[in-house]
Amino acid sequence: MTTGPSIDPAVGGPPTADPSRDDPAALDPLAACCPAPLVEQERVLLGHGSGGQLSAALLREVIGPALAAVAPGGPLNDAAVLEVGGQRLAFTTDSFVVSPLAFPGGDIGELAVNGTVNDLAMMGARPIAISLAYVIEEGLPFEELRRITASVARAAAAAEVRVVTGDTKVVGRGAADRLFVNTAGIGLVPDGTVLGADLARPGDAVLLSGPIGLHGVAIMSVREGLEFEVEIASDTQPLHRLAAALLQAAPDAHVLRDPTRGGLASALNEIATASGVGVELDEEAIPVPGAVRAACEMLGLDPLHVANEGKCVAIVPGPHAAAALTAMRALPEGADAVLVGRIVPDHPGMVTLRTLVGSERIVDMLVGEQLPRIC
Repeated sequence: MTTGPSIDPAVGGPPTADPSRDDPAALDPLAACCPAPLVEQERVLLGHGSGGQLSAALLREVIGPALAAVAPGGPLNDAAVLEVGGQRLAFTTDSFVVSPLAFPGGDIGELAVNGTVNDLAMMGARPIAISLAYVIEEGLPFEELRRITASVARAAAAAEVRVVTGDTKVVGRGAADRLFVNTAGIGLVPDGTVLGADLARPGDAVLLSGPIGLHGVAIMSVREGLEFEVEIASDTQPLHRLAAALLQAAPDAHVLRDPTRGGLASALNEIATASGVGVELDEEAIPVPGAVRAACEMLGLDPLHVANEGKCVAIVPGPHAAAALTAMRALPEGADAVLVGRIVPDHPGMVTLRTLVGSERIVDMLVGEQLPRIC
């Protein structure tokens, strides 16, 4: 195809300009009617790791179909539950790529242990053991590696889990961002405990163990050099004791979830879709610390999309909500637990929010990448 001037054979005369040179619509009809940029379809974007819509699409359209023959179907939960030798085991794996490696309230080592423990806890399991694998960029100071590994040991001791196996790889400068951590974990699931993202039912109550947005804003404050009157620290902490207490008070709980990447909004959208129900939230009931709210307003973020690393969403039958809240509030990690919404038969697969002014809006999953490298 030529790209220079052309002569109209019907009339002759001077060359006519090729409209495609200055008008993309001449080559691409979509350019004339769709000024918004289209999402890249053939390459992985940073947003595919956000825990939001792009992450869901990556699993649904690329990874899931490729593994269909060897992977079980059904909803995606925080861990898989397998029966082995008469025992019900929860099994999970995770990778941690947080930047910076240390932040107010924790570091990548503590985060890796707590994140793995919490994935097991969200299936009702008692964590037993974890693996620990490092991908280290050449040049990382030994002192920093010692400090992070000591943090792993302290967090594992506090969560009463053992580090039983692992691996270490070193890559060249620029091939990793200082240190990546991969973990896997196993835990024992008591008989009769059945939890899953597809088990929410109309009439259930939506409980939240405490304030949201602390982890994401703590990371952002260090990376972006933001200062607040009150220091914001990550909420990273193990949740298995909280989950056990809640399940003892409400043994027929339907769903437990830790709203990490993509925040509370993405976690509830996943549950609504998997269960085929609607979720109605009350904005006034959702605890958002003042400093988190201020940071989000300044940066144009929605606190419902900001990551957490030590919070639990529990969906329990409505009549058992009070007992579940009492059990959660009896522990430090659930002292600020609140009822934030309910499960409804209307608008299945959708989360809505009753705002402070009495209006109602749709709460969608995170689109794109809001806070990169947070977990």
